[in-house]
Amino acid sequence: MHLRFSCVLLALSCAIAQAQTAPTCTDLHVVPAPRECSAVTTLPVGELSVRIALGKNAEDEFAASDLADALKARGLRMAEHNASLIRMERADSAMGKEIFARHSIQFDKAMHDEGYVIVPDGDRGMAILAETGAGMFYGAQTVKQLVRGTGRKAVLLAPTLRDWPAMAHRGLSDDWSRGPLPNMEFLKREIRTLAMYKVNIFSPYFEHTYAYASSPVTTFPGGAMTPDEAREMVEYAAKYHITIIPEQESFGHLHHVLKFEDYSPLGETPHGSVLAPGDAATLPLISSWFAELAKVFPGPYAHIGADETFELGLGRTRDEVKQKGLSPVYLDFLTRIHQTLAPYHKQLLFWGDIAVKSPELVGTLPKDMIAVPWRYDAEPDFTPLILPFTQAGLQTWVATGVNNWNRVYPNNNEALGNIRAFVRDGQKLGATGLLNTVWNDDGEGIFDQNWFGVLFGAAAGWQQGESSEAAFTASYGMAFHNDPTGKIDEAQRQLMAAHALLRTAGLYDVEDRYFWMDPFSQEGQQASVKLLPVAPQMRLAAEKAITLVAEARAAAKADGRKLENEEALDAMELGARRMDFIGLKFEEAAECASIYSQARAIAGDKTRWDEVSELLETIASNNGKMQDMRDGYTQLGQLYKQAWLRDNRPYWLENNMARYDRDAQMWIGRGDAWQLVIDRWWSTHTLAAASEVGLPEAAPAGK
Repeated sequence: MHLRFSCVLLALSCAIAQAQTAPTCTDLHVVPAPRECSAVTTLPVGELSVRIALGKNAEDEFAASDLADALKARGLRMAEHNASLIRMERADSAMGKEIFARHSIQFDKAMHDEGYVIVPDGDRGMAILAETGAGMFYGAQTVKQLVRGTGRKAVLLAPTLRDWPAMAHRGLSDDWSRGPLPNMEFLKREIRTLAMYKVNIFSPYFEHTYAYASSPVTTFPGGAMTPDEAREMVEYAAKYHITIIPEQESFGHLHHVLKFEDYSPLGETPHGSVLAPGDAATLPLISSWFAELAKVFPGPYAHIGADETFELGLGRTRDEVKQKGLSPVYLDFLTRIHQTLAPYHKQLLFWGDIAVKSPELVGTLPKDMIAVPWRYDAEPDFTPLILPFTQAGLQTWVATGVNNWNRVYPNNNEALGNIRAFVRDGQKLGATGLLNTVWNDDGEGIFDQNWFGVLFGAAAGWQQGESSEAAFTASYGMAFHNDPTGKIDEAQRQLMAAHALLRTAGLYDVEDRYFWMDPFSQEGQQASVKLLPVAPQMRLAAEKAITLVAEARAAAKADGRKLENEEALDAMELGARRMDFIGLKFEEAAECASIYSQARAIAGDKTRWDEVSELLETIASNNGKMQDMRDGYTQLGQLYKQAWLRDNRPYWLENNMARYDRDAQMWIGRGDAWQLVIDRWWSTHTLAAASEVGLPEAAPAGK
């Protein structure tokens, strides 16, 4: 059949500056890093266009349109003549074969599904070649990252490279059941961004936040994804070559279902978190959920969860577990879930944390299930978590974590170490997929803070072997933010250094609980012992990160360059400011106690009464230390609310804002009460013990 070809021309005014030195493959800073790169040139001065072949399928046309939109966003304008060319060709087309022959390059069998080739095409362009729509799309995503600068200052690097993924399934699991629930605008941005970095699986995590018609009581109005929204998500993601895998917890993590009286009898314990395997109503409930999901999510997979079933054997199945053992009871229920869901023709994923405890029994599971072993710390060897499943003949995906949960900003030291080693070992042992995870355990997570770890997961799943943390960090700012200055890379390093300081001090992390902790409380005083020695360095690292982000923004403005994904920079600044406030709060709490101790020590000297007054007002007055605490919670609360609503629906937000309001009110109250201490001083020239005015005793000198 004769194919009709036409050109879709996308203009780009591009005054391309001649580089002082020729670029090399190490200058690409593409995420994920291409598998093979042999040379890099730059397009000459001119205008840029995209040419596609119509008549093949709509996928190539969408990839070209998506690339065109990205290039236009860089300030490159439309043109039809005298244009440099980005040619997109299927590898088996006549033009594709000609380009392959001209460059003596091959398209190997391993590259078929998602691989692509990019080569310079004549003196004024480049070509993207692929055998599939996915490969063409991923080649176009790489080209997006090859633009340097904006508008007339833009340069387009034209490398010679071949690229294809190490792992077939590269996904992200996003927790939608513990607070944050994305709005549709953010969700589409999330999908587009994941696709740009060659992620092809997205798995929303549901406990009670999907609007099932069969169990409406469990979903709060405004707090669940509706079937119509899910269909819109699936259709949107498909254009970007992303398969949606819904995860509905089907064993544990079901407290927000079982807390309702209608469902509590199905639980292992009253109003608990785990379904009782022996209850006749459990499997019909699970089946009703997945029947509804199957109508909306057409992909070949579904995730049944089944992790952390800690209550199993503590209630209704106590005798059965005592007789048979915990693992046989657990694995038998997984098998029965598999049988129950067979009519929906989905390949079922399950978390591998419980099953791996009895590796000798893993082989009893149905062989078409997909095991997803998980662990989120940075460890040297993950082989014991993977091997029982691969040896049993089960397809296995490894699950890593971005280490965002319960933290004011993700601990990327831990996240990168975890992802690097777990994916390395997974590839070595034959795992076919990666499911990087975002969790929001305490309900405070801001997704836009997670991109650093999310993108490293995307890179590690695509790249072969052990991915380099240093190389990724050095490429992140350029690849994600269009920042060639390195300042955003360094800002991430500074926040990683802040986390490391607390680990060194014997504290687990820069956790949310320190942000909310009252430094005057007994718990706060205990934490102060470890936190105060590193607080200045932690604050300097956080403040340096804030400064670096501001400098990167100023440099972009001065260059006429547009930074990308600025929402993530706002979220980074929020995290840095919350870190800084933790240090400030504990430092100034200790200073309040010390200052009051000084004031009491000189209160008997009439010649120093004015000095006492000044010391008391330093603790709390119009601009005292207690007012600093108030300001921290009110001002950071405003930034937090803005960040939340950029990403999420209002659902759950008030749970978090109530804490900002509560703590602001606490410090307002303390500041007001302190005026009574000052008034008493002026009337009686006496100062009560620290405990009587709400302060801890000052640490001894030298402590």
